[in-house]
Amino acid sequence: MKRLRSNSGYSLIEIMAAMAVLGVLAAFAVPMLAATTSGVKLRDQAESISNLVSLAKMRATSQFTRSRVYVDLSADTYVLQLRNADGTWSNDAAVTTLPSGIDYGWGELDEPPPNAQDELAFAAACTDEDDEPIDKTACINFNSRGIPIDSDGAPIGGNAIYVTDGTGVRGITVTTTPLIRNWWSSAGNPGWIRQ
Repeated sequence: MKRLRSNSGYSLIEIMAAMAVLGVLAAFAVPMLAATTSGVKLRDQAESISNLVSLAKMRATSQFTRSRVYVDLSADTYVLQLRNADGTWSNDAAVTTLPSGIDYGWGELDEPPPNAQDELAFAAACTDEDDEPIDKTACINFNSRGIPIDSDGAPIGGNAIYVTDGTGVRGITVTTTPLIRNWWSSAGNPGWIRQ
């Protein structure tokens, strides 16, 4: 007796239904992936800046000199600098540029992280060799003992650098003690959470 072959397979309608389901899943997944990627970039930059602040503190004490994290707010860059014996500053590392989609700022927030600053603001402007402020910059300076200082050499707290991707804000704050903290908040609603 002969057996008939079965033509088992998928019909065109079944394939089209499966493609439609995949299309719907992709429509949900792509925006979620973009938001996750942006959040990861923001976290990575905040951690990188926080690590550089810690390194600046250690370099100041190990080399018995002043150091600073120099942030150029208009060029979206930051770098670790050491003060030379002649009073000039030199880069101790390569200048880092923020990735696309990440900027300095704090979105629509109007409150600083708790016990970090009186008002939401960047660290004081960097100064040149003549101690003149440099526009659109922020610096966290350390003396040779690793204490954050102002341009006159006096201990100062309330230093901060803020980065945002438009949906979230990361703040790196340095107190007088010097305690370096990394914070996160939604860009629209103040609710700082220590990371």
